[in-house]
Amino acid sequence: MEPVLVITLLGSLIFLLLILGAPMKPLRWIGQGAIKLLIGALLLFFLNAFGTLIGYSLPINIFTATVSGFLGVPGIIALIFADMLLIP
Repeated sequence: MEPVLVITLLGSLIFLLLILGAPMKPLRWIGQGAIKLLIGALLLFFLNAFGTLIGYSLPINIFTATVSGFLGVPGIIALIFADMLLIP
């Protein structure tokens, strides 16, 4: 192949990746946030499944799923303490 053709193809490939790669970053953040939200809802589901043994349940809504998804187990503990302290 001609060197000019190879350089042109590589340059156009880099340009194409720069153009298409820029819009992909916000979509990646949205996807990671959605995955964390689903993990949080799943953690709350297991908490409610095992919490019924001792008579405790925590509602699964967008707020509790977000807190438990982004903060993990410490977020679930914080939600339990907030539920016990704020709602007697």
